[in-house]
Amino acid sequence: MISVDNLAVEFNGSTLFKDVSFVINETDKIALMGKNGAGKSTMMKIIAGVQNATRGNVRCPKETVIAYLPQHLLTEDNCTVKEETAKAFQYIFDMKAEMDSLNKELETRTDYESEAYMKIIERVSELGEVYYALEEINYEAEVEKALKGLGFKQEDFDRPTSEFSGGWRMRIELVKILLQKPDLILLDEPTNHVDIESVIWLEDFLLNKAKAVVVISHDKTFIDNITNRTIEVTMGKIYDYKANYTHYLQLREERRSHQIKAYQEQQKFIADNKAFIERFKGTFSKTNQVASRERMLEKLEIIEIDEVDNSSLKLKFPPAARSGDTPVVVEDLTKKYGDHTVFNNANMTIKRGEKVAFVGRNGEGKSTMIKAIMGEIEVDGKCEQGHNVQIGYFAQNQASLLDNSLTVFQTVDEVAKGDIRTQIKNILGRFMFSGDAIDKKVGNLSGGEKTRLAMVKLLLEPVNVLILDEPTNHLDLKSKDVLKEALLDFNGTLILVSHDRDFLHGLANKVFEFKDQRVIEHFETIDAYLERHNIESLKELDL
Repeated sequence: MISVDNLAVEFNGSTLFKDVSFVINETDKIALMGKNGAGKSTMMKIIAGVQNATRGNVRCPKETVIAYLPQHLLTEDNCTVKEETAKAFQYIFDMKAEMDSLNKELETRTDYESEAYMKIIERVSELGEVYYALEEINYEAEVEKALKGLGFKQEDFDRPTSEFSGGWRMRIELVKILLQKPDLILLDEPTNHVDIESVIWLEDFLLNKAKAVVVISHDKTFIDNITNRTIEVTMGKIYDYKANYTHYLQLREERRSHQIKAYQEQQKFIADNKAFIERFKGTFSKTNQVASRERMLEKLEIIEIDEVDNSSLKLKFPPAARSGDTPVVVEDLTKKYGDHTVFNNANMTIKRGEKVAFVGRNGEGKSTMIKAIMGEIEVDGKCEQGHNVQIGYFAQNQASLLDNSLTVFQTVDEVAKGDIRTQIKNILGRFMFSGDAIDKKVGNLSGGEKTRLAMVKLLLEPVNVLILDEPTNHLDLKSKDVLKEALLDFNGTLILVSHDRDFLHGLANKVFEFKDQRVIEHFETIDAYLERHNIESLKELDL
């Protein structure tokens, strides 16, 4: 059991949260929720021990192991898969290295009676007690066994991690977590940049192999599937619900309704007492009653109503000229990088007005096909855009391509042309950038803010073909819903790559699956595909 006691965090005189207390039990699966900036990631970092609180403590038994997967993976590119995974045992290797170093020092020192000598002996004794109490482990065998269990092949072990997609890198990190056998796993946005099969694998891992879990995520389906408890961070305090996300939303609305009713009743009570005080002030026979009511009002704790984040994206794609009947035609398309074939003899015809989804594991060629359609890479075969096609393209790393040295306003002003320049402030306002926010440096924006700003640039020109590669990474739930509504209303052609099942639901009427160097066309909705795909992939993963 892990206890969070009276936690408080203050920045430059302002309080992020204060006097926060809760307990994480052995098998809890907790969703940590709250609007952007409420302090969710900060709280998780404090529990992980990578950031200090202003006040308060996180208490747990001495032997408790806490594993933390940050929002941005820390996998280094100069290691092989096996080397990176072996870092799970780094603390043991470090312990052995320190013991060897201290023992070597003891062999050369002659100040046997000195305080420094005794401190070295105490440290060696302390380390030895922990080290020799550990079970004897064949670390290399454990690493290989865990990697194979999570889908890596023997030939992958000596490949550099830089060759792997985001989904497989996440598995490397989770292999490290698995080898640590943690009592608590902390996950900050684990589904960003991860393909659908990896998300399904992660769900099964957390439900069937993990002990306690705390997760921050904007993927509604994911958190509904894995959590049984929701802790909301709001207005510097927390509310704890024994419920998953969907049920929590209902309970939160009920709580707020009760707060509003109690607040209104309290305000009426205050007004009635103030009226009494005003009426009988100076009346000798009522002096005690007036004084009593004044004291009571002074001590009265005013009921607060939880804040509601009413800021929302206002998104509508501008109308564009009609394209030809077939905006995208691909025939016998092959793409290779050296000896590695991404796809071979791929064929694809996308008709005007169709909304299609590209699905498949990371590394199977979805983003490569988009680059081929955009003419950004050389390929063998036919890949053509149809008549009068005007493409709007949102790359997977679009937000990271922004210039951090520019302000929000400068970023848009740099690409805006003609009359649109007079409307920049209005456009930014629709994307929740108003007042001083338009003068913020891009480098100081959150991931969600950068994604919204990148979308502003996308909408500066009318388009009739939208190509979106993972557009929802870093977007909050409300912004994702608004984007989805805009895409449903979009009357052009849509090509969408996304790992977010809730976002995909109801969006695409045709699916192109990238698998085993092939592109397979499925004449079914994304919902029908995903229902079938989920069942098959779980069997294939053999977890």
